[in-house]
Amino acid sequence: MRIILFGAPGVGKGTQAKILSSKFGIPHISTGDILRKAVKEKTPLGIKAQQAMNKGALVSDDIMIGIIKDTLEQDDCKKGFILDGFPRTHVQAHAIDDMLAEMNINNVCVITLQANEKEIVTRLSNRRACKVCKNIFSLTEIEKLTKCPVCNSENSFYLRTDDKEEVIKHRMEVFKEETQPVLKHYESKKKVIYIDALGSVDEVTKRIMLALKERDSNKFSTSA
Repeated sequence: MRIILFGAPGVGKGTQAKILSSKFGIPHISTGDILRKAVKEKTPLGIKAQQAMNKGALVSDDIMIGIIKDTLEQDDCKKGFILDGFPRTHVQAHAIDDMLAEMNINNVCVITLQANEKEIVTRLSNRRACKVCKNIFSLTEIEKLTKCPVCNSENSFYLRTDDKEEVIKHRMEVFKEETQPVLKHYESKKKVIYIDALGSVDEVTKRIMLALKERDSNKFSTSA
């Protein structure tokens, strides 16, 4: 199973990617996680990424394409993968197409999670991160807690810069201008599955699994 997971910031891509990764036994490749690790380690990439993330802008195509190429060539991706947060531009979309063609991979499924902008802004602005372990929680998860439920650190919750409302709104504009048009690239190839991302996590997962099952059934029916 090879999946490219699309959707606006805060729509639930990371949550669903982790669940699908567990269900299918394939790696979840999150550009966000890779970039946050680089930021934490203050690598040259991390410094550049931090500047872009603070403004709600995208990291350059060259950096992201190189990271993804190295990752897809690793052994644990041979049986499949879930790309979360890539491609975000037409340049990246064409680059990943070329990469997959070179690797003789042609059965990629593009899944797009959809939710209205107001819901997304509310979700993101209600997130808090732990300064110590970097895990992210919703306010409802930690409203009565003084210690992080993962690392047990005291009073470690904070609002990340890229979860502030003004930055979120800018990120949404960047998504609409830079990333949403990339879907046209995949729609022309009839590869896109649209999923309603509103509702509980389990409900969204069930919608995805049902859509994948229907896709496989249609594929086999067509080839029969």
